[in-house]
Amino acid sequence: MRVAIVTESFPPDINGVAHCAWQTARHLARRGHQPLVVTPARRGEPAGPAAAAGADAAGPCPVVRVPSLPLPGYPQVRVALPGRRLAAVLAGQRPDLIHLASPFVLGARAMTAAARLGVPAVTVYQTDIASYARVYLGMGDGLAWRRIRAVHGAADRTLAPSTAALRDLAEHGVPRVRLWPRGVDLERFQPARRDVELRRALAPAGELIVGYVGRLAPEKRVELLAGVCALPGVRLVVVGEGPSAAALRAVLPGARFLGCRTGDELARIFASLDVFVHPGTMETFCQTLQEAQASGVPVVAPAVGGPLDVVRHARTGLLVRPEDAGALAEAVQLLKASRRQRAEYGRAGRQSVLGRGWSVIGDLLLEHYQEVLDRRTAPGVVA
Repeated sequence: MRVAIVTESFPPDINGVAHCAWQTARHLARRGHQPLVVTPARRGEPAGPAAAAGADAAGPCPVVRVPSLPLPGYPQVRVALPGRRLAAVLAGQRPDLIHLASPFVLGARAMTAAARLGVPAVTVYQTDIASYARVYLGMGDGLAWRRIRAVHGAADRTLAPSTAALRDLAEHGVPRVRLWPRGVDLERFQPARRDVELRRALAPAGELIVGYVGRLAPEKRVELLAGVCALPGVRLVVVGEGPSAAALRAVLPGARFLGCRTGDELARIFASLDVFVHPGTMETFCQTLQEAQASGVPVVAPAVGGPLDVVRHARTGLLVRPEDAGALAEAVQLLKASRRQRAEYGRAGRQSVLGRGWSVIGDLLLEHYQEVLDRRTAPGVVA
């Protein structure tokens, strides 16, 4: 099967959309399919074909970069410019199906191209576009949702990562929505990577190590961890980069900022935490919560959006009132007081994700593809 993956972000970008798109391409190649990725060019990178970032023994995946500009207020995010390259690439590949990862700008043009080519399209709703558009573009929710409906409504199927996202899409009039969760690398993220020397370096006085991993950007609400940072006997560790980094260093005095970490180094940090906290309320899934659980670490998150599917309250971690710094600090304090509870939550968290490896989730995606293709070829169905 030839599959064109059109994604608003791709490695070496570090975010959930990029990682999921890369895992999708990797799984397709491993299963003998022919993926092609189209994505915005990064700063200083010429547009055109490139080797797949992170290509491994699964085989190379062609990547085509299209011209782009930085998103206002967040230059690390690139927005594709209008042009003919996308349509030409898709026409040249003659895909059996087009996969649109978190479509907004580039994805919207790919949807138009799919309609012209008569090719079925599957969209993946992975980003709370309405909230992001409000934060970064000053766009009202109504206008943002009209655009979301226009793009996803034209798709043969939209895949939502959580029940909350699925419900949100349905309530805003997006048809043909199905659930497709995110996978986790169970070999990379595991409790055995816990590192005593790293823990000693991060918390030399034996403090409880509480970590956040993710972008340092307004929508992640990392400033809500100020109360956690101020708890006696707690060391807050922040991993990530983004436009809010400088402001957060002022708001979170005493926190250890480690910058961007990836791969096995990131897995070692995850496994060396005592508690993982994610304060953001715009998560359609929240991959870092799942990676923390795979690492055997208890988690704390707001009881809204994707975390409702990922975290089992009072079993793998604690869900708290959204946008409440005090509730986050209180949850960490409760876990600090009980080593036994932390251990139980950590073990249960690891157990809860054992059936969510990327190979399992990738095969579920292939089932969605096949159902879409079968429906297109069914008698009486007009493409």
